[in-house]
Amino acid sequence: MPPVKTLEWEEARALVLKVSRALYREGRSELVPLSEAHGRILANSVIADRDYPTLRRSLRDGFAVRAADVPGTLTVRGELRAGQEETTPLMAGEALEIMTGAPVPPGADAVVMVEHVTREGNQVRMENRAEVGQFINPQGAEAGAGRVLIPAGTRIDASHIATLAMTGHAKVFVVQRPSVCILATGDEIVDVEAQPEPHQIRNSNSFMLAALVGASGGVPHVLPVALDTREALLPALELGLTHDMLITSGGVSAGKYDLVKPCLRELGADFHFERARIQPGQPTAFGTFGNKVVFGLPGNPGSTLVTYQLFARAAVEVLSGDREPLLPLLSARFEAPFRHRLGLTRFLPAYLGQDGMSLRHLPWQGSSDVPALAKANVFLVADHDRETWAIGDSIRVIAKP
Repeated sequence: MPPVKTLEWEEARALVLKVSRALYREGRSELVPLSEAHGRILANSVIADRDYPTLRRSLRDGFAVRAADVPGTLTVRGELRAGQEETTPLMAGEALEIMTGAPVPPGADAVVMVEHVTREGNQVRMENRAEVGQFINPQGAEAGAGRVLIPAGTRIDASHIATLAMTGHAKVFVVQRPSVCILATGDEIVDVEAQPEPHQIRNSNSFMLAALVGASGGVPHVLPVALDTREALLPALELGLTHDMLITSGGVSAGKYDLVKPCLRELGADFHFERARIQPGQPTAFGTFGNKVVFGLPGNPGSTLVTYQLFARAAVEVLSGDREPLLPLLSARFEAPFRHRLGLTRFLPAYLGQDGMSLRHLPWQGSSDVPALAKANVFLVADHDRETWAIGDSIRVIAKP
């Protein structure tokens, strides 16, 4: 057996990002309706098709004037609403009642807010000076024609949807989502609808991983559970390796029936690391098969959830077009003292209060304790070289995916 490669979690994550970026293939895109673009990665830059705004617009409800005419009393020539156009120049001594968003008429160089005028009939009195350009949004001030509004590679949020609609994109090219195969392994695992014997457990990991992959930008494909035998694993793994990415859960430790890594090696996979100095999830493995990404995650649900969030999520996001995926690390303060054993960085279920700062560690029975995971909304990050935290001490936390 080759020597086991063990890394600190930050090194392991950095290696996942480096390898995944090298494997990312440019040019894989698809055209989707604007209604389906939210959260996807933009394949082509969005360019302004014209000036924005296309002409001078009022930023307030009030009166368009010539700044040189105020203070003073002016004659109201008429009214101009958004969606209307006025081409007759404003003459000396005239004001034009104007609404927010309406085009400023030729000759006007300022807008006076309605709150700052006194009106009697068709006369308005303005007591204060008006600065040239006040409350006017100049043509092209937001974006000039031909300017890049959203660069390629951007994850599309609600403001980008608005920009795409503004520029006439009913459909948009986005990066094609990677196909991610999910394979749970273990003799003890039965179908979620089965009535398990006391020595059996239902298949929770496949459903959890499918949800995580979908939320990260991948297209999940779940295989039937594979037994802990070479005869069962090899064909299942072979099928999984036809996808862009393979994630297995279970069978990656050092036991007699932990056969996932030996079988993957037999099929030609190379491992970049096989352990991370973390708990839970220490026996996590990351490798490649040609231009495919392979993860062997531990089988206990807590380990699977933590290692997906730390490592596999980053690979899915990169392969979906996100070149700089973020790990959502926050800072919180303990409500009660906390301690752990030195040596490993531990990611433990915790609850972050509504103030966004107060943190309490949740008791749990280890990484198989799914009920404790369900109660948590974050994982606290207990560094390997610090043993104790007092009330009020700060610690990093990762939002639960």
